Amino acid sequence: MSTTNLRRRLHHGDLDGRINEHVDISSADSLNEPLLGKSSDDNFGSEVYDPRRQDLWDDDRKKEQLHWSFLFSNLIAQWAQWLASIIVSSGSIFGRLFPFSSENQINPVYLSPLQEQRLNTLRCRLQIPFDGSRIEHQDALRQLWRLAYPTREIPPLKSELWKEMGWQGNDPSTDFRGGGLISLENLIFFARNYPNSFQMLLSKVQGQRADWEYPFAVAGINISFMLVQMLDLKSSVPSSKYGIRFLEFLERDENAFDHLYCVAFRLLDAQWLVKRASYMEFNEVLKSTRTQLERELVLDDVLEVKDLPSYTMLDE
Repeated sequence: MSTTNLRRRLHHGDLDGRINEHVDISSADSLNEPLLGKSSDDNFGSEVYDPRRQDLWDDDRKKEQLHWSFLFSNLIAQWAQWLASIIVSSGSIFGRLFPFSSENQINPVYLSPLQEQRLNTLRCRLQIPFDGSRIEHQDALRQLWRLAYPTREIPPLKSELWKEMGWQGNDPSTDFRGGGLISLENLIFFARNYPNSFQMLLSKVQGQRADWEYPFAVAGINISFMLVQMLDLKSSVPSSKYGIRFLEFLERDENAFDHLYCVAFRLLDAQWLVKRASYMEFNEVLKSTRTQLERELVLDDVLEVKDLPSYTMLDE
């Protein structure tokens, strides 16, 4: 018994989405005998089974199956292409949906020996609370008074005169709280390195002032505390983008924190005047000062504190 050989050529024209199929069928040999002979029972007639008609019927069915299979495959391909285009054009959506994407991962921070040394020194300063019973801390307060009022006599450590500098009571030691000794050191650094700006802010001589102004010294303590939080200095290694940028500043300048403090104080006073703020709005002004500093810290061309746009407001 020989078999029927089928030769098919399937042509697909997909330029306009139409499908052209051409199927050529030919039989190489004829059957020598029928698969089924004449039936002895004439109830169903005496028609002989023709294998060529069966082949044609089978072939038509296969052609239909091929046709629908191709249509379905083409539909799947088009759907996959559509989905791929959406993924490519909206990659940022997936970045927001999946926080574990590489863009949101924080790379480990590696400190140079100089950065590590200066960061440890700064941390040691942060850990020292102000102690009014220690002589060196009392001397630091007297030094601040001498820089603020060089022609006046230094008052006792408990005196109503301290309120003129912006302390809330007659005993400045009660105002430090979480600020620590570094906040006093920041004020002294400001007075020494930028005396003109220091005196201008202390005396409140610039701009239209409110009837109820912010207290100068206490504001300085709050600025120190704000910078420690913003720069993530309480962590083992700063990991925020602002803290990482500050580490670059610190490598260039061991006094980067103190210089940044002076910029922040000058910026706070400028924000105060723009907002025409009064005492009860101090926290809002402090918050806007931090926001502006954060914007400036991440600028590409800022390599040290003196590159900050707000640094230009300081007057030595």
